[in-house]
Amino acid sequence: MGGCSAPNCSNSTSIGKQLFRFPKDPVRKKKWVINCRRDFEPTPHSRLCQDHFEESQFEEIARSPAGGKKLKPNAIPTLFNVGDPPFPAVTSPYILLPLKSEPEKDLNFGDHGYARRNPLSGLEEEDGERTSEDHNPCMQCQLLKKKLEQEMQHTARLQREAEEMKKRLYRLDRIEKGLQNFLYEDQIRALSLTKRSRRAVWSPETILKARKIRCAVGTKGYEYLREIGYPLPSYRTLCNRLETKIMVTTDMSCEELAELGLGLMATCDSPTEGVGDNDEEELMGVLS
Repeated sequence: MGGCSAPNCSNSTSIGKQLFRFPKDPVRKKKWVINCRRDFEPTPHSRLCQDHFEESQFEEIARSPAGGKKLKPNAIPTLFNVGDPPFPAVTSPYILLPLKSEPEKDLNFGDHGYARRNPLSGLEEEDGERTSEDHNPCMQCQLLKKKLEQEMQHTARLQREAEEMKKRLYRLDRIEKGLQNFLYEDQIRALSLTKRSRRAVWSPETILKARKIRCAVGTKGYEYLREIGYPLPSYRTLCNRLETKIMVTTDMSCEELAELGLGLMATCDSPTEGVGDNDEEELMGVLS
């Protein structure tokens, strides 16, 4: 077992004495060495026993893991049998913060054999593992920082897409409100259907409106409006939805019949081509 590094002191743990390592702080370690009256460089295995510290240098309640006494963070050894020490014991309640440690230099000043020993292989392995553990948190922090940056970029991209969607919805809402000024709801729904698969359900208001348009622009004008995409029922649907009370045969045009106000439609000059493109349109009832 190791012994005390103070001169004229042979205490060790074998006789029940508690040993304390030299501090890592260069300033405090230098005070310990000077008070020892020894010209040597302490090693990690150098120790001072409890007999060289005043009672004021120990914690009153705190105990070490082994159950022994525990030195204060600013404790200074002052009890030596070589005269008064140059540095007295520190009695201030504050704790000295350690300065930046400098790399220890391997100096040989003729130290005692028990004060300098070769480090054990197990301790070297523990130091290596501790060093690797110190580096691992740094690498993990870098990975987490990189991941955080990626998540922030992804969030910013989603926010831009959300703003674009809001703008598109606002424009579509404005368009729909504009269409409602001259189209009914069933006509607006018909705009979203493809021409071949269109199965629009026309309301009575749309049928009456289509009848007026056909009478106003004629057969060719009505079919032209349907070709360019204006939502109107086909001529066959228009005929099926409008039940005529009187069936007559006349050479009068649709405009002339409309001027009479008899509720008659000319069927003789209705188009025969392209009429059945919406044969499957659903009926909503016959107007009386």
